[in-house]
Amino acid sequence: MEKIRIAVRKFDPFESTLRKLWDAFSLQNNIKIEAEMVALELHDLYETTISDKGLKEGKWDIAHINTDWIYDAANENAVLNLFPLIGENPPENYPFGWHKSLLHLQKLSNGIFGLPFHDGPECLIYRKDLFENETEKENFKKQFGYELATPKTWQEFAEIATFFNRPEQNLYGAVFANYPDGHNMVFDFCLQLWTRGGSLLNNKNQIDIHNEAAIKALDFYRKMVNDATAVHPKSREFGSVEAGLAFAEGQAAMAINWFGFASMAEVIEESKVKGKIDITSLPSDPGHKTASLNVYWLYTIGSGSKHKKLAYDFLRFATTPESDKLLTTEGGIGCRKSTWKDAEINTLIPFYHKLEMLHENALTLPQTPIWPKVAELIDGTVLKAIETDIPSAILLEETQKKIRELSQGTTLHSSVKN
Repeated sequence: MEKIRIAVRKFDPFESTLRKLWDAFSLQNNIKIEAEMVALELHDLYETTISDKGLKEGKWDIAHINTDWIYDAANENAVLNLFPLIGENPPENYPFGWHKSLLHLQKLSNGIFGLPFHDGPECLIYRKDLFENETEKENFKKQFGYELATPKTWQEFAEIATFFNRPEQNLYGAVFANYPDGHNMVFDFCLQLWTRGGSLLNNKNQIDIHNEAAIKALDFYRKMVNDATAVHPKSREFGSVEAGLAFAEGQAAMAINWFGFASMAEVIEESKVKGKIDITSLPSDPGHKTASLNVYWLYTIGSGSKHKKLAYDFLRFATTPESDKLLTTEGGIGCRKSTWKDAEINTLIPFYHKLEMLHENALTLPQTPIWPKVAELIDGTVLKAIETDIPSAILLEETQKKIRELSQGTTLHSSVKN
């Protein structure tokens, strides 16, 4: 029997949403073709769709591709340019139904290579029941001499994490995602860099991470995640999903993670912190601005797909306001403004409307074919920083040399903004 094959980012809300959407789409349009959905971890997903040419050779018809990879995918001619299809038959209220920050990364060389699927920039997720508790507030002020509130600086973040660290209660001050997958620690490093006034790019628009702000960022991060008096001991084993689940199970007072994990903790059955959480902007060094990171997931169509029209029809269906809202109620993050402002969603997840605020401070990663390799180098550097005593300046200098070698002859795409 003929099938349409969909490569799905492994995450229960994504899997359940896609299954429900395909069933509804098939029923509504009398589609007889079966959808084979395969849920894959990040590394496997990139490998099968792009490295092994699965999208280009038609092994996959549709795939979840994140914006870290979309330049690579378009460069390899792995994903279909949707520009002509959108011109003929656009998704509902396209482009006005989405915030502009969710539309620019997939626009490359006059093409549009995907539609927004799941989003939710990085933010500080915290237990408001702990922060608002009168006894906690009193004890904190006695110990630190200032009022307990969400941290505005990284110094405050470290002190608050220490204060709430209570291993005997299975409660830790903060939880991080330190599993080395080329993503989590890279994003954390970028956030530390940006909130200290740094940039990934020098004045020649080249990737440059050997600078004072980067050294400060790495120094703080390696010390913070190794602080057994403040941080969840399993952070080294956690990817963002596992860190998100640990927070949902009530094991941390604070987390720096994707907005989606705050939302998830309000809707999944196993959450022990429903109604007890909120989100806010990340801390920053004094004199510098907060920042967020916007990396989002796209629906893409394989350039080698034999079902391009059917795949596009499904993408249009999967990005309607109703479908976007379904993703949210399943535990993912809808990308449409209508979902962010939806009264029912904001009753279910009271901080949902804050997505717009996060997008206003959201920066993006450099768009260059070498970024996945650069990310691997940064990932290795952060891991080495956590596991050794080699000075941050030396680690960053070594990494910068390798980045320079990779960079020979490559250019950045003009839409980069960090």
